[in-house]
Amino acid sequence: MIESVSIEQSRAVLLVRKPYISKGLVIYMNSVIFGQGYVASILNVGLQRIKDGEIGLEGIPLGNSISKTMEDIKIVGAFDLDKKKIGKNLGEVTKDYWDGNIKFDDDYIIEEGYRDNRERGNIDLEGELERLTDIYKRKDAEIFVNTITTESFEPFAEEKEFLRRIKENDFKRISPVQFYFYSVMEYDRPSVFINCIPTMIANDPAMVKMAEEREKVIFGDDGATGATPLTTDILEHLKERRRKIMSICQFNIGGNNDFLSLTEPERNISKERTKAGVVKDILGYEVPTYIKPTGYLEPLGDNKFVSMLIPYVSFNEAIDEITVNMRVNDSPALAGNIVDLIRLGEICLERGEYGAIYPINAFYMKMPGPIEKAAIAKIKAFELLEEWLFEGDNISGGERKET
Repeated sequence: MIESVSIEQSRAVLLVRKPYISKGLVIYMNSVIFGQGYVASILNVGLQRIKDGEIGLEGIPLGNSISKTMEDIKIVGAFDLDKKKIGKNLGEVTKDYWDGNIKFDDDYIIEEGYRDNRERGNIDLEGELERLTDIYKRKDAEIFVNTITTESFEPFAEEKEFLRRIKENDFKRISPVQFYFYSVMEYDRPSVFINCIPTMIANDPAMVKMAEEREKVIFGDDGATGATPLTTDILEHLKERRRKIMSICQFNIGGNNDFLSLTEPERNISKERTKAGVVKDILGYEVPTYIKPTGYLEPLGDNKFVSMLIPYVSFNEAIDEITVNMRVNDSPALAGNIVDLIRLGEICLERGEYGAIYPINAFYMKMPGPIEKAAIAKIKAFELLEEWLFEGDNISGGERKET
């Protein structure tokens, strides 16, 4: 009989360190969210319930095994474009996503975000930049979490080209996420940008170069929460047993706003790029694949349906297959990862490590940056993350500071 081992027991080897203290006070991780939707609302609800002692740490991969605690995370503001949310406080907006009664310690007001002006409209980018950074300063923010709806985009690759477009006020070339990122780059303090959607930030050399030069941390791209982590680990399992994979079919159907937006072909391409890109990285060879968000069905809500079929060749040319059907609450899965990413971002700032931090991105993201790094199975990525946290060398090349 195999004894069950809890997640916390299995990670007992992790070192537990004391919180960072300055002048007797805990340093809070002041965080701002772009997109006050389902993910941001559930993130706030979950953090408050942890602080109130109502729930445990399930769904937060690192749990309490690092020095930065959930209690020291402060979500101090959020931006959104929905007129029904702008100007309202968090408690009012959260009622659309959470049925329970809850009182937030930080009941912030939702600010108006940056609108996509690529199709129509007109805007002064410098004016928008000043507006956003003034809010960042007022809120004393240092960690920025992007959870807006999946968008269409084109990467820049070269920093000078990106900055030229900004200088020329070429708002028709710049996506909202790219502009949010630029606003954080222009914000006058070391900061963290966590990109939870497919727009290439950690995988765009132009953005990574800017971050390294300006003492910014990038986590990205596209949070890995549902089928992707499971798929990568199954592929690694089959690879290690020398099974030859014949094809991969994986689809997702959901009923939240992100799935609705993916009915637009340009946005779906962005998502498909991050989902399908991991296969060759892990296997080392091309495989016929169909891996993409497949449709929108409103009654499913946030609890998406995932189906997967992987046929493969075994010994003596036997053909076997793996089939998986599952339901995943999309937004809570991502919100739990964000709790870790905020805390890991604070650790990076204290260490003085900037740019795209691969050991973190490899575990938490579908398309981990920087672009020259391969996607790996999440079970291997977690080992890499542990090594970075407690034993490894400074990945970004700067001087490592004590945490």
